Order: sequence, then C-alpha cells, then structure tokens
Amino acid sequence: MTAPRVLLVLAGSTGGIGRHVLSVVEGLVAAGIPVAVAGPEQGDLDFGFSRAGAVFHVVEIGGAPSPRDVAAVRALTGAITSWRPTVVHAHGLRAAGVAIAARAATRARGRTAGARPRPGLVVTWHNVPVVAGARRALQHGLETVAARGADLTLGASEDLVARARRFGARHARLGPVAAPPLPPPAREPAEVRAELGATDRPLLLAVGRLAPQKDYPTMLAAARRWAEEDPAPVLVIAGDGPLADDLAAQIARDRLDVRLLGARSDVADLLGAADAVVLSSTWEARALVAQEALRAGVPLVATAVGGVPGLVGDAALLVPPGDPAALAGAVRRVLTEPGLAAELAAAGRRRSAAWPDETAVQSELITLYREWRDGALPPIP
Repeated sequence: MTAPRVLLVLAGSTGGIGRHVLSVVEGLVAAGIPVAVAGPEQGDLDFGFSRAGAVFHVVEIGGAPSPRDVAAVRALTGAITSWRPTVVHAHGLRAAGVAIAARAATRARGRTAGARPRPGLVVTWHNVPVVAGARRALQHGLETVAARGADLTLGASEDLVARARRFGARHARLGPVAAPPLPPPAREPAEVRAELGATDRPLLLAVGRLAPQKDYPTMLAAARRWAEEDPAPVLVIAGDGPLADDLAAQIARDRLDVRLLGARSDVADLLGAADAVVLSSTWEARALVAQEALRAGVPLVATAVGGVPGLVGDAALLVPPGDPAALAGAVRRVLTEPGLAAELAAAGRRRSAAWPDETAVQSELITLYREWRDGALPPIP
C-alpha cells in the first residue's frame, strides 16, 4: 500500500512548536512515511529537520503578516507542487495562513497543468497570542482564515478546539502536544542550589520565554510579597525574550532576589534542585514547563488559564491570573506545608503518567495521515 506523503509547515519557532514538529518528523521517518518540512532556514539549523530525515524546503514565514508573505506563499506553492503531498500539516496560525494561500495557488496551477487535486490541509492550533486594540482585530482575522481554510483543525487544548469552532472550523478535535522527555539531571541538587545562591533558602523556578503572555510582572509582584518570608526564597527564571531588559530593570528597581538565567540547556538540573515551579501566564495550552514539573515530581503553582486546569487536574495549586497575592499565597503554602508539597509531587507523577507521550502523539498523527490517504476523513473540497 502506498504510504501517505506529508508536508509539515511552520513559521519561525524557537520553542515548543519546533520541537514538536521535529518529534513528528522522527516518528514519520521511523514509520517509513515520506516527510518534508517547509519553514524558515533558521528553523532547520536550530532543530535539525533535515538531519532527522526530512526533505527541507526554505519558506521564510515570519512571526507577523508582512509584504514578504507573498514570497513565502510562492515558495510554499513550489514546495507543494514538487513534493506532491497527500496532506499538508501547518503548525500555528501564521503557517496556516501561508499554507491556505499556497494550496489555493496550487489548485489554480493544477487546473491549468492538469495535475492531481490539491492535498488535504490540517492545521494545529498551538497557542493564541494575547493581544489588544488593533492587533486583536488582526489576530481574529488570522484565526478566521485558519479555522475556515483548514479541512481538519487540531487544538493543543480543549479551549483551543472550542475557539477554532467559534471562528468557523468545520472539523475540529483535540490534538495533544507531548513535552519531549528531559534527560536525567547531570548535577547534584546541592551543587545547583549553591550556584544559584539557595543553599539555605527555598529555590523557586520559572521557565519560559520572556514575553507578555507569561505575565512575569505578576510573578515579580508576588516575589515582593514572599521576600518578607524567613528565609526568603530565591526565584530563578530560565528563558530569554523581548522583555529581558524591562524585567531586569524592574528587578533592580524593586531590589528583588530574582535571577534571570537566560536560555538554559540544563532545565533537568534546575528542576531537580527546585522546591517549586511557578507559572504566571495569562494563557497556556499545554505548557511544557508544567508537564516537566509534574513528571519530575516538583510541586507546581500555576494560573488557571487555557488548557492548564485540564492538563494538571488536582496535581497543582491553581490561582487566578494577574493576582500577585494569590500567587504568593499558594507559593507560601507549598514552601511551609511539607505534607502538601509531598502530595503535589506524588499527584504530579501519577497525573503525568496518564498523558500521551511523544510516541503516542506520533502514532495518532500517522493514523490520521493514513486515514486521509484512504479517504476516511471528511471530504476534501
């Protein structure tokens, strides 16, 4: 039986989307399914799609709509025409918009050249940026295009599935994204804690891009409150991003004991040394750090937003977003109630054991692509 041919599309990605696409590539290659990836050249350098066995097409899709999208659509149209995929799978709204336009161009070209019908289009919604004002109208426009232009929409969380349906998705269902397994810690917790100045003090860990969605100002406001504790905890934040300078200025101005670590490759070591993980986001789908914390048995305090409650269940302390007092209070409970911390650690390990891992996600997508090849999915217009 002929294997399906898959073309994965992504925009510029420095985090979870790129790692997820690499995992999908690895699963398809292992299953003997031809796979190509279309995206910015830097993405292949960062994640190694071609090294993993995919054919790579350079399609420079930026983080925001721009006149350069015309060239991106043209490049992706060429990739679709040459690769001749059974299904195109776009990851993220920006990739979806370019893929929808390119598939339409491919269809027009096929009518002229007598080519076979256009491929099916799957779009995975990984996240939705939190924006306001004129940018919100643009964002809603992107969501409408992505929802209505896809043959099948996958949402990384149930709230994304519901959102896609509100914007006009014809067929939408849950498509979980598994966090890649972390390597075992390479250093002893005591060594890591000494390096971070937390030998005799609690160590709190946050991991994530320094961007508005993570709402680090609320976390820093909470840090002002827990600075009054004795001993006062140390907060370390691993990640980089556009707000690095602003956050550093706020930390210096308020004289907070908070360390901005920048991008780190030793998250497993940091988790092994931490007393708790803190997540203050205004929205998340399936936050990678939440998955990593529960797997590692580290108590998690997080905001009850997006897909987080459905992801963690009762295995974390959840607080409202934008509430420094609630965040500080929950952190204080974890640090001062050993029984609670132990319960959360055990519940996290149990909860995470039931999540689909990368192999399960790969298998689900492979089944989907094969069904598409066999015509079992909704008819493709």
